Amino acid sequence: MDHNQLFELLELNYRKYNSHTFIENDPISIPHRFTKLQDIEISGFFAATLAWGLRKTIIKKSLELMDLFDFAPYDFIMNHSETDLKSVLNFKHRTFNSTDLLYFIHYFKAYYSKYNSFEEIFIPKERNEPNVKNGIDSFYNHFISNELFPSRTGKHVASPSKKSACKRINMFLRWMVRKDKNGVDFGLWKNIKQNQLICPCDVHVEKVARKLYLVTRKQVDWIMAEELTENLKKLDPADPVKYDFALFGMGMNHDY
Repeated sequence: MDHNQLFELLELNYRKYNSHTFIENDPISIPHRFTKLQDIEISGFFAATLAWGLRKTIIKKSLELMDLFDFAPYDFIMNHSETDLKSVLNFKHRTFNSTDLLYFIHYFKAYYSKYNSFEEIFIPKERNEPNVKNGIDSFYNHFISNELFPSRTGKHVASPSKKSACKRINMFLRWMVRKDKNGVDFGLWKNIKQNQLICPCDVHVEKVARKLYLVTRKQVDWIMAEELTENLKKLDPADPVKYDFALFGMGMNHDY
């Protein structure tokens, strides 16, 4: 397949899967239930963090968590009582348990006591940085630096410096940063450029990317995610991660 054929294939599937109908059956449907910036950020980060396994289960567990927050996650986090915290102690999804949840709540309360938007911690130190690597590392180091941080909770956040592909954080960043007329991604954050994003590498994306020779690295790690994104930039330098829709959709539906 030559460059033009690859471009046409991915453009076709980007348009096919990047539509409002995509939202309902994807974890991005969770933050789409909210309108307040902080509610979107918090619910989106939880939905991305819980994104292990079947999408149907991820959505179900994310909705369960939002229900525990009375569908007002920012207000719950900033104004909860000890009694309110007891109400969330039975929440569990796979290896994410109440210990992790209580720390996430503590972290967000401390964070939003200082900042208006979750974007601040992810902004690259230099605007000309090629991608969000340093921003994700900055978040990771900030997240684990609190004295109340339980070591077990480290498994639920990822860092490029630890060679992770950071699939879930990259997905969350796509939701917050990308903006187009179809309205699936939110495009709320303005200090990170679309071409600084890294493509989330889940099993479906990886499978199709290898089939199309967009990656050669065997390990699914940060280097592979960068390799994939750089190859996607050859097709759209300004918005390479839009092809996440195409690769994921094609993989999910065996449409390749």
